[in-house]
Amino acid sequence: MTRPTGARARASADGLRRTFPARPAGDTAATTWWGRAWVTALTARSRDAGRLERGSDLAARGSVDAVTVTPGLVLAYVHGSRPRPYRARLRVRPLTDDDWARLLDHIADHPAHLAALLDRELPPALAEGPVPLLPGAGDLIPDCTCPDPVRPCKHAAALCHRTARLLDQDPFVLLLLRGRGEDDLIDTLTRLSVTRAAPAPGGDEVPDDEAADPYRPPPLPGVRARDVLAAGPRPPVPPLPRRERRLRA
Repeated sequence: MTRPTGARARASADGLRRTFPARPAGDTAATTWWGRAWVTALTARSRDAGRLERGSDLAARGSVDAVTVTPGLVLAYVHGSRPRPYRARLRVRPLTDDDWARLLDHIADHPAHLAALLDRELPPALAEGPVPLLPGAGDLIPDCTCPDPVRPCKHAAALCHRTARLLDQDPFVLLLLRGRGEDDLIDTLTRLSVTRAAPAPGGDEVPDDEAADPYRPPPLPGVRARDVLAAGPRPPVPPLPRRERRLRA
């Protein structure tokens, strides 16, 4: 087996390239709501139900070879009616740096979102939050080397169904498509959580809400000793009291 070199090797090392082996025949359709939403994003742009159905059949028969996922791109060879497979691709727009900053803040503000992702779940409040993660109708751009002029063709549709099953099993595949790998995301969110949990400068001072608490006792009257001693000359030290001797009767 040849090892990836150059840009491909760096992408794999950075977690920005994942390859999933081909699945045997019998793979079912998407089972999660986000997997089905992924399929709908492609099929909603097509008026040819026959091509879409044939694509679903190709995926179920195991006709999709290994799937490679990188930011913005899903790629695989799909076997059709001819001996030589076709190269099918699906493109989706990666998130911008500003989008990622807002998304990471949103996840850091809702720790349950990260917990769900680690359990391989995609909460609707995250997927449909301030930065939508799932593509909408027309956001998935299909391409294929087959001679069919209609897009999506059955090969691109088959790849879409196969990708939906990958999303079923691991929502981090969707986040990779949007531009960030799993390890990078977890490390970044961990640093965000630690930063937010750290006390602010002067954190030992009494918070304003505690200072305004009507049930707290008022401070005792008095003056700090260092203020008295610094105000002027020190008074003379008083003489020690004389100790009286007690006489026995």
